[in-house]
Amino acid sequence: MDGIVATFENCLKWIVDNVDGPLWDITVITLLGTGLFFTISTGLVQLRLLPQSMREMWFGRATSGDSLTPFQAFATGLASRVGVGNIGGVATAIALGGPGAVFWMWVTALIGMSSAFAESSLAQVYKIRDPNGMFRGGPAYYISKGLKAPWLAVAFAITLIFTFGFAFNAVQANSIMEATRNAWKWNADYVGIGLVVLTAAIIFGGVKRIGKVSSRVVPTMALFYLIMAVIILGMNIEKVPAVLANIIRSAFDFSAMAGGMFGALFSKAMLMGIKRGLFSNEAGMGSAPNSAATSDAKHPASQGLIQMLGVFVDTIVVCTCTAVIILMSNDYGGEHLRGVSLTQKALEFHVGEFGLHFLAFILLLFCYTSIIGNYAYAESNIRYIRNKPWVVLVFRLVVLFFVYFGAVRDGGIVWAFADTVMASMAMINLVAIVLLAPIVWLVLKDYQQQVKAGKEPIFNIENHPELLKRGVDAEVWRKLD
Repeated sequence: MDGIVATFENCLKWIVDNVDGPLWDITVITLLGTGLFFTISTGLVQLRLLPQSMREMWFGRATSGDSLTPFQAFATGLASRVGVGNIGGVATAIALGGPGAVFWMWVTALIGMSSAFAESSLAQVYKIRDPNGMFRGGPAYYISKGLKAPWLAVAFAITLIFTFGFAFNAVQANSIMEATRNAWKWNADYVGIGLVVLTAAIIFGGVKRIGKVSSRVVPTMALFYLIMAVIILGMNIEKVPAVLANIIRSAFDFSAMAGGMFGALFSKAMLMGIKRGLFSNEAGMGSAPNSAATSDAKHPASQGLIQMLGVFVDTIVVCTCTAVIILMSNDYGGEHLRGVSLTQKALEFHVGEFGLHFLAFILLLFCYTSIIGNYAYAESNIRYIRNKPWVVLVFRLVVLFFVYFGAVRDGGIVWAFADTVMASMAMINLVAIVLLAPIVWLVLKDYQQQVKAGKEPIFNIENHPELLKRGVDAEVWRKLD
């Protein structure tokens, strides 16, 4: 087994060394450009309708039906977002890019909220009902139906499967291993085997079970982590203004350039902030739409707003708390300490040894729910390509292999591979949602008109017959009227 794992690791290193740099040069420009495009064209939807997104979140909890409720779909998306990206990703960004990387995480989130609204609204527009009566959808569906490009849809589905089913789950497993080794000296092999067993217990239960588990666990674990963060911030409130000023000041320090084709444009802080920001909040990546489509929301924009809120909570709230905790500690510079270990060291600095154990426990919850949330995304795309029981079974076995691989191998190659496949996936989705922008605008206009009229927004396909020519499933929306 060790020989197979080592050989596989060498293959991943070759891919990363030859693809990652040039691909990310292009991805950064496309990611920020798409976010600005939707920010301007929707009239700052992420700011204007942020209060409305909170109302949608509240009322979404009461929705019922055979598919996931809007709240459960949100929790599944948040399960994948809130996790190692908020804890280990932020720490890595600071260690490699300096405090200024946090500022660029904020920028990525605030601009990307509009992209998140667009992609999740499109996922709702193009969702379908499967033979079991549940909704499915996502970029593969709106690319195939809306753009009439099934070949591109398959390409996206493959990149998502590699990103979430394989690479991101390896990252989550690696973070669990690192945290538990630091706190409790757990053996990596045993951690890997344990995670394989626990993951198998959930993924063989189906997407519905994933949504139910996430909707219970995510709010609880997020609350515990935020309570700890608030306590630490309260203990050091006098330091917070200086930390925030340091973040902003360092963001525009271009003395350390990122390199690559456009190295003169990007500092290390900018590149690391954008990379880790995208890993954490996934805005525009094309992942959250897969869970957004499973909701039985009555209007596409409703779920778009809820998923947009998830980006805000993930980065502006949770990531900022982690960043401030790290930057108030006595050691956060240099590559000798990064990732989960850096965050654990910061907590230990503030609250003693308890912080080391606390974060290890929280990460078990964060990363485990992220693993099952990631699996939910990937399974939807496997079924899009080939919805056969034996194909799904093979896919599940490969997912379990990557969970084990991540737990027993070095974190450097695991993170690097995740960055590479993440950029590939994001590029396809960003191009697709820009081409489908007129549908996003139509959906947003319809939603705002109904809210302004004092009505509960309900999407009636008969009011938009032009969408029938764009591949929208009329029966799905007629049933909601």
